[in-house]
Amino acid sequence: MGKNYNKLKNTLRSLNLHTVCEEARCPNIGECWGGGEHATATATIMLMGDTCTRGCRFCSVKTAKNPPPLDPEEPYNTAKAIAEWGLDYVVLTSVDRDDMPDGGAEHFAKTVSHLKERNPKILVECLTPDFRGDLKAVEKVALSGLDVYAHNVETVPELQRKVRDPRANFEQSIRVLKHAKEVQPGLISKTSIMLGLGETDEQVYSTMKLLREADVDCLTLGQYMQPTKRHLKVDEYVTPEKFKYWEKVGNDLGFHYTASGPLVRSSYKAGEFFLKNLVEKRKTKAI
Repeated sequence: MGKNYNKLKNTLRSLNLHTVCEEARCPNIGECWGGGEHATATATIMLMGDTCTRGCRFCSVKTAKNPPPLDPEEPYNTAKAIAEWGLDYVVLTSVDRDDMPDGGAEHFAKTVSHLKERNPKILVECLTPDFRGDLKAVEKVALSGLDVYAHNVETVPELQRKVRDPRANFEQSIRVLKHAKEVQPGLISKTSIMLGLGETDEQVYSTMKLLREADVDCLTLGQYMQPTKRHLKVDEYVTPEKFKYWEKVGNDLGFHYTASGPLVRSSYKAGEFFLKNLVEKRKTKAI
C-alpha cells in the first residue's frame, strides 16, 4: 500500500474530509495514495459534502434538493491536511451544488489558494461540475492558481440524456472546458469518458475528435460499472484490447496523454501521468 496510505486515512477521519477514492470504492486506492520510490502519491478530495443536487443515472452519490450548508473551514482544513501528507499531486472535486449562487466556485478557489500558499510545489487539479454553464464561476476556478482544469463529459453526445442529469449536456461541458483555457491559456485541460453504456465505435471516435477540437489536452477512458441495481445497466464489458486501441487513437489525435483501461478512472494516478508527460515535454523543448 505504501507508507502514505495509513497517514492519509487517519488525517481524513480527524478532519472530517471526504475522498472520492473511498466514496466510490475505487480499485486503485492503494496504488494512488501510497506513491512510492518511483510513483507519485495522489489523492482525490471531495469538497462541499457528500450530497449532490443532481441525479445522474451512473452515479451512486447521495442526492437532495437542499444539501447541508458548506463548511467554511473546509478550504483551510483541506490545505492543512494535504500539506502534512507530503502529496505530490492532489485532485479537488465536488458534488454538484446547484443550490448555491456560484455552484461552489469560490469554495474551490479558496482551497486552491490555501494549498498553494502552504506548498507552492504541489500540483493541483480541480475536477469541477459544470456550474450550470456559468462561465464567471468557471473563471473563478480557472484563475485560482491550479495546474489542471478537469470536467467530465462522461459519455458520447448521443447518450447524454440517458446517462446524465437533465441539467447537464455535452455542449455545456465543452463550453466549460474551452472557457477555462481561454481565460488561463497555461492550464492543462482534461476530461473523461465511460465506455460500456451502449455507445458505438463511431460515436466514441467522433467524441474524441470534438474534444481535441475544443483543445482538451488529456483524456481518460474507463469501463462503466453499475453501482447498484437502481442505476443504468452495463451494456457491454469493453475488452482490454479495445481500451488499448482507444489509447492509440487518443495519442494519434494529439492528446497530451490518453489513459485508457477497464479500471482507469478520471483521477487514476493523475499525478504520475501529468508529471511524466510534463518532464517529457520539457526534454523535447530542450533538444
